[in-house]
Amino acid sequence: MSALVSDTAMVMAAGLGKRMRPLTATMPKPLVRVAGKPLIDHTLDRLADAGVSRAVVNVHYLADALEAHLAERKSPKVDISDEREQLLETGGGMIKAQGLLPDPFYCLNSDNIWLEGPRNAFAELSDRWDDAAMDALLLVVPHKRAGNFSGPGDFHLDARGLVSRRKSGRIAPFIYTGIQLVSHRLLRDAPEDKFSTNILWNRAMEEGRLFGLQFTGEWFEVGTPAAVRQTEEALARG
Repeated sequence: MSALVSDTAMVMAAGLGKRMRPLTATMPKPLVRVAGKPLIDHTLDRLADAGVSRAVVNVHYLADALEAHLAERKSPKVDISDEREQLLETGGGMIKAQGLLPDPFYCLNSDNIWLEGPRNAFAELSDRWDDAAMDALLLVVPHKRAGNFSGPGDFHLDARGLVSRRKSGRIAPFIYTGIQLVSHRLLRDAPEDKFSTNILWNRAMEEGRLFGLQFTGEWFEVGTPAAVRQTEEALARG
């Protein structure tokens, strides 16, 4: 296993999970079970398997239940970024947790499941990382390896791996997996309170410092109750 460039990941787990209702009426989305295991445990197990020793998890909706569950984890070690008072969205969540995060750090959503390719996602990101050139490196997947996804896609990559957005009314070949490797440079001069990471990505794109890497494994979006069942069926097929 090649060395990872970071030992820490931020796991985004504070959202309201509205698309997952009614399952999220009584539990936070990260605790919804898929193939017998809470969504967030799929994510944390992948981090542990890759050698990421620490996870910073943000909490907001039904935070007590999520914290109680996470307290039982041994690997990776979990620190909590508490957003009970205000849900800060993806960008604001990273800013609030910044003091707990090394430079660079992995950042990932808690509601995706993936099957690794020849090498794990975090090793692939580490090998591609160029600290002098990049503010963030996004893990993206082509449509054919994106389970439960039916949208027009998110991004284009040029020959160097630079990211550009899908044009309106067009299809883009790559979908963002919710996994990225982030430099603290991306977080500089950030807005206050809640905001989307898209604001920071847009600046990095303009500066030629937002890159993408094509994932070699298979990825599943797990955003709705129907997607839970479809993902379980796909995992059962191997």
